Amino acid sequence: MMSWKDLVCLVMVIVGIILFLYGANYYNATIGWAGIGLFVVGILCYIVLKIDEAERKKKNQPKTTEHGISDSNPSSAP
Repeated sequence: MMSWKDLVCLVMVIVGIILFLYGANYYNATIGWAGIGLFVVGILCYIVLKIDEAERKKKNQPKTTEHGISDSNPSSAP
C-alpha cells in the first residue's frame, strides 16, 4: 500500500498533467505553466522523500566492525 506522502506526490503529478493539458487546450498560459510546475514539483518531492527515507534507514542500522560483529553496545567495550 502507498504511504500518504507517495499518494500526495502522485496526485500532484496527475493534477499537473491535467492542468497543463487544460491550459494547452484553451490557450491559457498561466494554467499551463502552473500544471508544469505542479508536475515538476511532484516528481522532485517524490525523489527528495525517497532519498530522505533511505538516509533514515541507513542511519538506524546497527554499525558493524571489520569482522561482522555488531557493535550495538559500545559502553561495554574494555
